[in-house]
Amino acid sequence: MVEWTDAERAAIMDIFSKLNYDVVGPNSLARCLIVYPWTQRYMSGFGNLYNAAAIMGNPRVAAHGTVVLHGLDRAMKNMDDIKNTYAELSVLHSEKLHVDPDNFRLLGDCITIVVAGQMGTAFTPEYQAAWQKFLAVVISALGRQYH
Repeated sequence: MVEWTDAERAAIMDIFSKLNYDVVGPNSLARCLIVYPWTQRYMSGFGNLYNAAAIMGNPRVAAHGTVVLHGLDRAMKNMDDIKNTYAELSVLHSEKLHVDPDNFRLLGDCITIVVAGQMGTAFTPEYQAAWQKFLAVVISALGRQYH
């Protein structure tokens, strides 16, 4: 189990309170699909992913990016039990979707970049450390089924 300091909990909750889910989620997923094009193979039903403009304008990418961010919201609301909160998602991504678990880390990095861009100077080193710790726990929980 992960130990969270009061400062880490406060930072994570503050970050979430400032997020525009309909901007951060779609931009993060689009960034991941553009920067790491091999991740597109998991989105074959999303239509045109031919180039960056098509990905950025794809409504299914945008919708799924928002879903992903709301999934992170679930972890924030269950910080003391992220592993069990994500148990079903881990099984889904492992057994049904066959997602390479390293892609969770790549998407997490993209989310961090977009969050940092949105928050600017409010994304202090302390906030970044808490955020990256949070994402590491989420990524571990999503990859649990693979172990």
